[in-house]
Amino acid sequence: MIAHEGSVEEIRDLQRAYELRFRESQAYRRRVWKILTQDFFQPLIPSSSHVLDLGCGWGEFINQIDAALKYGMDLNPQSRQKLASNIHFIEQDCSLKWPLGDRSLDVVFSSNFFEHLRTKADLRRTLGQIHRCLKPAGRLICMGPNIKYLPGMYWDFWDHYLPLTEQSLREVLEMVGFKVERCIPKFLPYRIAQRRNAPLALVRLYLKCPGIWHFLGRQFLVIARA
Repeated sequence: MIAHEGSVEEIRDLQRAYELRFRESQAYRRRVWKILTQDFFQPLIPSSSHVLDLGCGWGEFINQIDAALKYGMDLNPQSRQKLASNIHFIEQDCSLKWPLGDRSLDVVFSSNFFEHLRTKADLRRTLGQIHRCLKPAGRLICMGPNIKYLPGMYWDFWDHYLPLTEQSLREVLEMVGFKVERCIPKFLPYRIAQRRNAPLALVRLYLKCPGIWHFLGRQFLVIARA
């Protein structure tokens, strides 16, 4: 989830923060992401796709999605150890030019990552790289905390920098040249793993009941085509 080019000390601090934040909940998060991937995201992503997970972290999504060619991008070198052997890891600042050809990807996926970028200019450059690398009509699928519904709580994570809503993200996507096909202001709850983790059966039920999202959702989901 590290999102900018930083010093060795900064990267070590962010690695430590990630371990403290997710180490104890890693097994539960992996099981939740298996459900999210199989029940919701996989139908959007054909198994023949070339997919890049932007801000791949510990690989909860990219390790479990079925795709012909898979990439994970992150500045955290620990990500390499967490990714499956069939995933190509790209360790770099996402706002710099990606080492991928034009129109080489079918899908770029990103979860809870854009808020870690330092500036709007970083996000704009990153979206430009996504648009360049996606094939015509290729999909960007992204979700993240919606500042509109998280006053105060948004800043509980010290490495959150960029506050976004579904509308502000939609606007910059359209500026870059994307066509937004789905924009949901409230999708998932803010935190997947909590002190009392929800039974996995409830996670499946939640995905099948969009009417509940309006009451419990605090993360946006935006899907756009290049």
